[in-house]
Amino acid sequence: MTIDNRLSELGIELPEPAAPVAAYVPTVLAGGLLHVSGQLPFRDGALMTGRLGEDCDEEFGRLAAERCGVMLLAQIKAALGSLDRVERIVKLGVFVSSTADFTAQPKVANGASELMVSVFGDAGRHARSAVGVPVLPLGAAVEVDAVVAVRD
Repeated sequence: MTIDNRLSELGIELPEPAAPVAAYVPTVLAGGLLHVSGQLPFRDGALMTGRLGEDCDEEFGRLAAERCGVMLLAQIKAALGSLDRVERIVKLGVFVSSTADFTAQPKVANGASELMVSVFGDAGRHARSAVGVPVLPLGAAVEVDAVVAVRD
């Protein structure tokens, strides 16, 4: 089964990859690893904004992290031509816009992590960071970047 077939089974349609909003490129392939710049959460074409613990809750954050994961998949596919070239998701970095007393960043990050496992199976299991930050670009609730091992 191809990854595109798996996405179809899961009901996931990849959006157009987001264009960079500053002076960087979306992906860099070096030494068999694809480094994917931080991706923001879009739902129905709109950026998911807010601050966890202030004006949005853990479930909103989890969904935002999942939507970041979908955008990561779109960027990976654009860079590699096919998601079947993914050997393994090596690491995700998850940044959660949150108040000082919000401590559920790991649970929010599960939105992206669980998506990768759903799509890639064991090859989607990865190392991860999940950190709280006071603000993210454009007011986004979550941002996620990735390192991906690539098949030749």
